[in-house]
Amino acid sequence: GDLGAPATRKYDLEVWIPSQKKYRELTSASTTTDFQSRRLAIKYQEGGETKYVHMLNGTAFAIGRTIVAILENYQQKDGSVIVPEVLKKWIGKNVLK
Repeated sequence: GDLGAPATRKYDLEVWIPSQKKYRELTSASTTTDFQSRRLAIKYQEGGETKYVHMLNGTAFAIGRTIVAILENYQQKDGSVIVPEVLKKWIGKNVLK
């Protein structure tokens, strides 16, 4: 699908968006082998030989889409939102009203 020219492998993290009835990408990470390091001249030495490093490229989470996903997937009929277990220690609440 959307593998860019410099990338040899890409992993996408997607989330279900109920209102759109589809999964949407939140973030991605790819390996570009030595494509970027050649352009940036980033090298290392190993056993007396100079080589270009292999690089990883990752994006931050799409914050708006992440918030939408949490709200849509955890909202209750009364309008409250159950805080996902992994976020409770940062939010300090079990439910948002």
